[in-house]
Amino acid sequence: MFDVVIVGGGPAGLSAALVLGRCRRRVLICDAGEPRNARARAMHGYLTRDGTPPLELLRIGRDELLEYGIEPRDAVVTEISPADEGFNVTLATGTRVETRTVLLASGVRDVLPTIPGLEECYGISMHHCPYCDGWEVRDKIIAVVGETRSPAGLALSLKTWTDRVLAFTNARVRLSIAQRRRLETHGIALYTARIAAAEHDNGWIRRLTLVDGTHVACDAVFFTGPQRQQSELASRLGCEFTRRGTVRTDRLGNTCVPGVYVVGDASRDVQFVVVAAAEGAKAGVAINQALQVRAGLAMEKAAV
Repeated sequence: MFDVVIVGGGPAGLSAALVLGRCRRRVLICDAGEPRNARARAMHGYLTRDGTPPLELLRIGRDELLEYGIEPRDAVVTEISPADEGFNVTLATGTRVETRTVLLASGVRDVLPTIPGLEECYGISMHHCPYCDGWEVRDKIIAVVGETRSPAGLALSLKTWTDRVLAFTNARVRLSIAQRRRLETHGIALYTARIAAAEHDNGWIRRLTLVDGTHVACDAVFFTGPQRQQSELASRLGCEFTRRGTVRTDRLGNTCVPGVYVVGDASRDVQFVVVAAAEGAKAGVAINQALQVRAGLAMEKAAV
């Protein structure tokens, strides 16, 4: 019987495991090996780790857990079902383990624009978060692409980093008159034609070519679009979701399902690595306290 099974070995899951390991809890981390930012060259905004490659951060985190007897397992969780003392967790290999609590830290996956050549730029010169990557392209030409959502809001926010911002709807999004006026007021050119292709050099974007033959030079691309849960486990367990499609939790990661916690990009709305790690630490404390209460009640019941 594990005290907690953590699904996802990213910053949130590893941080929770570190706290729980130091609380002498028996922890199993199941990691599918598909982190959202695996293609990013570096992460930013994490104090003392600014500029560290994401996979290097995960390696350091895994190494730190070894001292506490925790070793992440390369495994995919296919099913979690309620049991008498907690949950049964089934892995893709067919192995089944028992746990008192479950922490889902599997994160989300971005839906990339469907423009030929642009996927190769993801994590190199195409990004979704200006706080994570805006500094690296400051004062350069930034193209903002919106396929399912208006590019106006993101384009306007990027004016903090550069005066040379361009907005593209890829012929799929209709902007309001007010949005068009704001873009014009702030000197942001708007292109509404479909983008035929993204031309790049080994992932470094050079220009976007429209179907009418127009070539628009740019140094970076930011995009707006939907996200999908990496895992359907939260939905299957009956967790509630927000309008944004993230799992509804309290500030400690508690969901509406007793014993199930969710942290990281799959739950709350600020999707930074440092925030995910902090959420994991808080959830680790919450899980340990819940287990303390459970153990105390069991002892009191046995003494009666």
